[in-house]
Amino acid sequence: MFWQKTIRKEISSTGIGLHSGKRVKIVLKPAPANKGIIFRRTDIENFEIKASDGFLFKTDHATSISRNDICIDTVEHLMASFVGLGIDNVIAEIDSSEIPAMDGSASPFVYLLQEAGVKKLSWKRKIMRIKRPVEIREDDKFIAIYPSDEFKITYRIEFDHPAIQQQEASFGIDEKTFIEEIAPARTFGFLRDVEMLRKKNLARGGSLDNAIVLDEHKVINNPLRFQDEFVRHKILDAMGDLGFLPYRMLGHLVASKAGHAMHIKLFTKIMSDPDAWEILTEGSYEKTMLRNAEEAGELTTA
Repeated sequence: MFWQKTIRKEISSTGIGLHSGKRVKIVLKPAPANKGIIFRRTDIENFEIKASDGFLFKTDHATSISRNDICIDTVEHLMASFVGLGIDNVIAEIDSSEIPAMDGSASPFVYLLQEAGVKKLSWKRKIMRIKRPVEIREDDKFIAIYPSDEFKITYRIEFDHPAIQQQEASFGIDEKTFIEEIAPARTFGFLRDVEMLRKKNLARGGSLDNAIVLDEHKVINNPLRFQDEFVRHKILDAMGDLGFLPYRMLGHLVASKAGHAMHIKLFTKIMSDPDAWEILTEGSYEKTMLRNAEEAGELTTA
């Protein structure tokens, strides 16, 4: 877990931007250690924006980044794929202002990255371990991070709709779990909101092919991939937003009725409170695991 990774070869695909409605070509390219995730607008003189919390622009219905008034929208599903597959360094080129929606999930991006292959680099990554709780409450919404020696997400949602109602899911996140249980979960929307969103220049590329669509009573298009696909997609979004932290994280993220804006507020609060976390080296991580095993009675020492 301590070695940085990139992809082995360049790979590309095309799709429609969920909110812009524009056709987009995306090209993913290998990048050297410590380069990070770089988004490049090939339609604007190869203008680059690094995926970091300093360039976050807006979190209304999607996560966008911006620099010098140039934006890239709806980056969270691709970012979640980088986090889920442990990829630290990639150049993502697009010829428009938005990452393509694909089928509304992260699975198409996972497929692209697996086709490109994942390559381990000869440079260590830094791991952030949460030492004490950090919490945010806004009315009935809640999000927090708690100490843990694994990366775990517990999420709860509640919608006044018979197909959703209350859902809660909890996963210890590793690559296999992400690929099989989280990445396939698609974004969702309600027919009643379409007109309002399009007046805001949103959801112009939304269709029955790239989202779960609900009328007042039921899902009206494709069958659900999971009974609790809605809350799993919220976990996917949280993982994508987590990618804006400068380090990989060990901690238990717990959220209730949160969303992109609260995810980013929490991560900003974490970074502003250095006493709440520590950076682990490979050696210090191994010592922590041994100590935890001893305390749990799973290991005896002479």
